[in-house]
Amino acid sequence: MGLWRRMLFSRSLSILVVLVALVAIFAILSPEHRFVDPDNLRVLLSLGSEFSIVALGVGLLMICGEFDLSIGSILVFCSFIFLRLFEAQVSLFFIALITILTGAALGVLNGLITVRGQIPSFITTLGTMMMWRGLALLLSGGEQKGCDVSTVPSRYFLPFFTGRIGGILPSQAFFFIVFAIFLGVLLHYHRFGNWIYATGDNRDAARAMGINTDFVKIICFMVVGILCGFVACAQIARTACFTSRAGEGWELKAVTASVVGGTSLRGGIGSMVGIFIGALTISVIENGLVVMRIPYFWTYVVFGLVILFSVLSSMYIEKRQQEVHR
Repeated sequence: MGLWRRMLFSRSLSILVVLVALVAIFAILSPEHRFVDPDNLRVLLSLGSEFSIVALGVGLLMICGEFDLSIGSILVFCSFIFLRLFEAQVSLFFIALITILTGAALGVLNGLITVRGQIPSFITTLGTMMMWRGLALLLSGGEQKGCDVSTVPSRYFLPFFTGRIGGILPSQAFFFIVFAIFLGVLLHYHRFGNWIYATGDNRDAARAMGINTDFVKIICFMVVGILCGFVACAQIARTACFTSRAGEGWELKAVTASVVGGTSLRGGIGSMVGIFIGALTISVIENGLVVMRIPYFWTYVVFGLVILFSVLSSMYIEKRQQEVHR
């Protein structure tokens, strides 16, 4: 009974069970079993991994006790920077580097405004969400513009962002796994990870222990920005165009993925394994509903139900764990 009880009250394991169940349901109920069709799986692993990479950073930031509602806007602004540099015929290597650094700078700006201005990150990133997307719309005219990087001689750029590892695994999925491992090691096995948990759990107590909580928060915001810049490069490499609608709706989906993975909305609780599985779950739900030809508007209904169920189940598990400890 002890083993089964630990399995039942493990956040990561419980959401893994849900993920497996969803995959089985979509595989069985989708027309002609299209969900498990190799072409659809490649789409799921490539498009879904782009969102999931950003969700990893959002989950890390939530453990730190903050939110970032501007990820979609940072992504589209980074994409616009990529477009302008591409039109100026800058080397693809430097375009990618500057695009990622732009994301990092916007993340740092979110962090500085939040910690220096003592403004809730919800308000800070709500403002920057509108500002960066508004600027991208203004400067681009709101139009979709071609940005075909395949026309530029480059031996590594396209294979790096859109290739296949072993001829099977899309590069985006590979980087999703790599980023998850790196951030997981940082969060669970490095001193900085302890600082993140301490800052998210009790900022005043963390400061009393000598932790520079402002620095920790700014770094976490920067990580989110870096991942947004990276995904901006991957999206343009995949689609060969810039669109001002890139990343729309990702803000709440990323929060949903983190909550589904067991991350507390209050901060200080969560794991990279849980966030990883939660991001996969959101991608599977979105893809599965499309394959089953269910109107996309139902996606929002499902995500809302998933958030409520995840929060309630996490609160129940946390309560039971506290009772066991007592």
